[in-house]
Amino acid sequence: MQRYARQVEPMKKQVLFPFLLSLFFGASSQQIRYSISEEMAKGSLVGNLAKDLGLSVQELPARKLRVSEEEDYFRVSPESGDLLVSGRIDREKICGRTSECALEFETVAENPMNIFHVVVAIQDINDNAPQFVAKSIDLEICESALPGVKFSLDSAQDADVDINSLKLYIISPNQYFSLSTKESPDGSKYPELLLEKSLDREQQSSHHLILTAVDGGDPSLSGTTQIHIQVTDANDNAPVFSQDVYRVSLQENVPPGTLVLQVTATDQDEGINAEILYAFHNAPTSSNHLFIIDPNTGDITTNGTLDFEKTRKYVLGVEAKNRGVHTAHCNVQIEIVDENDNAPEVTFISFSNHIPEDSDIGTIIALIKVRDQDSGKNGLVTCYIQEDLPFKLESTSKNYYKLVIDRALDREQTTEYNVTITATDRGKPALSSSTSVILHIADINDNAPAFHEAAYTVHVAENNPPGASIAQVSASDPDLGRNGHISYSIMASDLEPRTLSSYVSVNTQSGVVFAQRTFDHEQLRAFELTLQARDQGSPSLSANVSLRVLVDDLNDNAPRVLYPVLGPDGSALFDTVPRAAQPGYLVTKVVAVDEDSGHNAWLSYHVMQASEPGLFSVGLRTGEVRTVRALGDRDSVRQRLLVAVRDGGQPPLSATATLHLVFADSMQEILPDLSDHPEPSDSQTELQFYLVVALALISVLFLLAVILAIALRLRSSSSLETGGCFQPGFCSKPRPGVLPNYSEGTLPYSCNLFVASQSAKTEFHFLNATPEMAPPQDLLCDDSSAVIGASSEDCKITYDPSFSSHVSFCKSI
Repeated sequence: MQRYARQVEPMKKQVLFPFLLSLFFGASSQQIRYSISEEMAKGSLVGNLAKDLGLSVQELPARKLRVSEEEDYFRVSPESGDLLVSGRIDREKICGRTSECALEFETVAENPMNIFHVVVAIQDINDNAPQFVAKSIDLEICESALPGVKFSLDSAQDADVDINSLKLYIISPNQYFSLSTKESPDGSKYPELLLEKSLDREQQSSHHLILTAVDGGDPSLSGTTQIHIQVTDANDNAPVFSQDVYRVSLQENVPPGTLVLQVTATDQDEGINAEILYAFHNAPTSSNHLFIIDPNTGDITTNGTLDFEKTRKYVLGVEAKNRGVHTAHCNVQIEIVDENDNAPEVTFISFSNHIPEDSDIGTIIALIKVRDQDSGKNGLVTCYIQEDLPFKLESTSKNYYKLVIDRALDREQTTEYNVTITATDRGKPALSSSTSVILHIADINDNAPAFHEAAYTVHVAENNPPGASIAQVSASDPDLGRNGHISYSIMASDLEPRTLSSYVSVNTQSGVVFAQRTFDHEQLRAFELTLQARDQGSPSLSANVSLRVLVDDLNDNAPRVLYPVLGPDGSALFDTVPRAAQPGYLVTKVVAVDEDSGHNAWLSYHVMQASEPGLFSVGLRTGEVRTVRALGDRDSVRQRLLVAVRDGGQPPLSATATLHLVFADSMQEILPDLSDHPEPSDSQTELQFYLVVALALISVLFLLAVILAIALRLRSSSSLETGGCFQPGFCSKPRPGVLPNYSEGTLPYSCNLFVASQSAKTEFHFLNATPEMAPPQDLLCDDSSAVIGASSEDCKITYDPSFSSHVSFCKSI
């Protein structure tokens, strides 16, 4: 550590290739180069990477400048953008004996994404002293050895390189030996001992020297070992190798025990002095584990697994030694031939897992780096993904690919994609590796709600309770979360906007439509709503649908009798029937309406009570009252008939009408019958007075009308029909019309009842509907004909005075 402290100098940084930051995705083709010394402390500054990239400190949080995940030696400060040392950098461990040592890695910046290549050159410091493998060196030198004989000694190992590597060897001072430093073909230095003076075993049988190895550092470091020299008897010939340097190529991954080559040395001596033993000399420790040499034959074989990616070349020193003291040396250079034994590696530099479904085509999803440790064609890699995906791979630079969007995405069709990235090299056979990632498609609000039906029609029975559910609309939205959450509302209606809320409401969550009031079919038969379904996205999307509500009729209205009706004073009307009326004679007609519709308004007429059963009948559907038989002698001239009017609803509703019928042929027959009743009140007396006056006027007018009619008939052969009116209480002035509020009932028409003067029978004629009905008005008029009002609302009866007995009178009930 003291040596290291002395060697550490202030960090020097140097940007060799400044460049502009690319505005597009992809890796930059330029490099940023720094130079630092090895063994720098953690946190030491390498350089201001952000500044060298042209990034300001304010941009750093957004750009997320960082070192690729596979790099353990450096990191980038997120606050300042400085490139800092994050791990121990041992040049000898990283690069071994290579003279030039550099760490290459990538830095990544996002928003936009860029890749920058950074090279940090590692400068060697003199932190390793030369070391001898053996603690001592034993030599046997024959006393007959002549001065000038050289003996190669074991070299020392220095992990440092260049100027800090081993430079020379020094031997302790003595009179017999000198030392020189030699350089082997691979550049390493080894000591060579030179005999300067002849040895004499008898004078000194052994020598002890100190061998020192010194490197070129400043200050220099050294290592020592002991040399023990044993002086032996003479063996004057040394072995000689057939080659100074042996070269051979060997495939990696050959099994242990494979023969590499055989080295051969010869010795001109004979006998035991010519026997040669082989051994490795000055071989690195790692090589000694991978190769072994047969000491007798010189066969070199493998002893482990060779890996081209770790070591591409081995240089082995081989020593041949005879039984004497003579040795010879040669070098064996073994070139390792690469095989395709490494599959490509796929690494994600940057990766986005959630992709908005509206992402543009060409958007970068991930940045991928592929690497193959093999060389040549074995290290060339092709990268691809499945063909049926909306993504594609684009090569950006050497060994870099971009995963980009190739087609439009739709989360509603596919929520996620399993993308398998396969990297294949060009070796034979080719090797490949695959990495799978799952890409989740993030939802956006790109789908408007859709109703399950194009339009809705519902039937609601009238008289529903307020708050009842009358319909439900339903819409769906394939989006997720708030984008798919639907709320319902009423947008428009054919109802009055001010009163809409008092009719219906809709539940915003369920789409259930509620009635806010009781519906009446007779007032509101149908209405239409426009409902809207809106999602909660931003911006929100919506859809509209129409809902038609039909209010169905219930049988909630009983029939209403329009004729016969009571007079203004509460008296009942009488109808006259000729005494000679034959069976089938039309006496009168019961007129009724029902505010309901359909079957609920389909009326039927029935006789409930009759003074003389079997004398009259009522038309089931028409309500016409006809005689069934002629009036008998025992039959009363005054008849009371109770008629029930039923509708067709379930259960049916009904109303009753009471008819008072008088059989008479003249007015004189009616008046005595009326006089049999108790003395009328003052109002009745007044009414009778007016009746007599009216009858007298009517008779006069009728005679004038007959004379005029005969004259006109003689002139134009045409007939003229006249009419008049009775006193108030008996009739109303005829006027066409239809009852208000019954335009949709069962009787949308008015009726006229005519009493013909040419016939002995009374005829009823019912006219078609008229647009409106004026209010009733009773008056005494000057017409020559009389009309008896069957109803103050809707019906008029015309009377012919030539048949004066066919009239109706009022009688107080």
